[in-house]
Amino acid sequence: MRDLHLSDLIDNPTPRVPVCLCLDISPSMSGRKEWGAAPDIKGVPIDEMNTGVQLFYNILREDDQARNSAELAIVAFSGEAWKVREFETVSSGSVPPRLELDTVKGGTSLGAGVDLALQMLEERKEQYKQNAVEYFQPWLVIMTDGVPTDQKHLEVSKRCAQLVSEDRLVIFPIGIGGHADLSALKLFSPRRDPAQLATIKFPAFFEWLGKSVRRVSNSRVGTKVTLPNPNTWMEL
Repeated sequence: MRDLHLSDLIDNPTPRVPVCLCLDISPSMSGRKEWGAAPDIKGVPIDEMNTGVQLFYNILREDDQARNSAELAIVAFSGEAWKVREFETVSSGSVPPRLELDTVKGGTSLGAGVDLALQMLEERKEQYKQNAVEYFQPWLVIMTDGVPTDQKHLEVSKRCAQLVSEDRLVIFPIGIGGHADLSALKLFSPRRDPAQLATIKFPAFFEWLGKSVRRVSNSRVGTKVTLPNPNTWMEL
């Protein structure tokens, strides 16, 4: 059987912008206070997240270059981590998966989620190299509303920080609501402070993310790109 993830690199040699979304699906993402949601959380965060991811896909589909250049992957984490979607361009025609809340195991293994995301990014970069496909610095978006429930993030964050310092990875750490551990998120991102996101700002964030990826995909590999102003969604 033909591997679509590899054959696409042959059929479509456009330089890639790999983006991995590492998303919290722990019980508190239900918005229920008895399940650990912060008092300032409004609505159901995981539903807002799903709507935002759909918007992200749609924005990329609207741009001819981004449709063939941006590659998206999704990792979900709670007490463990899951590979939800392998890297693929939105031109493949697939619809974004709908994330489901983990109400069985619970927990917030931030480190497990990021570790799996890093593995997927490294594997995809190696496939680019083997198929002589140029690529921009990979992007990793980390979103959580809680505090890590194990210590795995302490080790994984060191690898992330090194990749960032070597200009081999761009990280966007996002805390959702007032209970998000911004100090833990900061460990992954020595250059960019974590941003705090209100649940009502999910559409604005994913719209900004989509426009940012579009701007990068329409540039040349190796050039510096100024991203749109994030003040439309960032809580200061």
